[in-house]
Amino acid sequence: MKIKCIVVDDEPLALEMVCNFVDKTGFLALQGKFDSALEALAYINSHEVNLMFLDIQMPDLTGMELARVLENRKHQGSPKIIFTTAYNQYAIEGYKVDALDYLLKPFSYEEFLTASHKALRFFEKKDTAPKASTEDYIFIKVEYQLVKVLLREIILVEGYKDYVKIHLSGKSSPLLSLTTLKSMEEMLPEDHFMRIHRSYIISLDYIQSISKSTVNMGIMNISVSDGYKENFLRFIDKWIN
Repeated sequence: MKIKCIVVDDEPLALEMVCNFVDKTGFLALQGKFDSALEALAYINSHEVNLMFLDIQMPDLTGMELARVLENRKHQGSPKIIFTTAYNQYAIEGYKVDALDYLLKPFSYEEFLTASHKALRFFEKKDTAPKASTEDYIFIKVEYQLVKVLLREIILVEGYKDYVKIHLSGKSSPLLSLTTLKSMEEMLPEDHFMRIHRSYIISLDYIQSISKSTVNMGIMNISVSDGYKENFLRFIDKWIN
């Protein structure tokens, strides 16, 4: 497969070096190079880009700010990111915006190739990964790997600011993933899962009892938020009838 990528760096020598590395890598296809994150964002908005090699310290809009823009809008066409930077203090922030890897300058072609192969494995697995609406499992990012999770084992998903807890049947502790509850909501099929609270998505299969404002999931009782009550009450009507 060919991964469509762009390179973004305001240092001319670094920009050319990474572009040369891309050209040497058979499964990467260079679509463009930019010395401005704003120009890169404009390009991404109108072109298909799978992967971005992104510097962090840049004027106007930093690479981390660009990554947050793409993360916040959760657009399915947004590229994955491999950061290229001289500053190691951004590694944790890179993890929070779901970056595939973090290359610390100066890096060799071997290091670049290792990170690129990580991207290749991600896209190959994504191409063959099941769709939640038609299959019985999804892949969840846990640390720097994708973990297969069976839909039938998910009791509920509990959302926090920067991560979620996925409570699984038969497991003593939840699975932690550095993603958002909104992302989980988009992945889970609507005919088996429902969001009933700003912090909770539940599996309909594990409901023990319900009232007009509370759901008992066995492991905990969850109040239904006002913003989700209308949808939940429609579900109750169908369940009763």
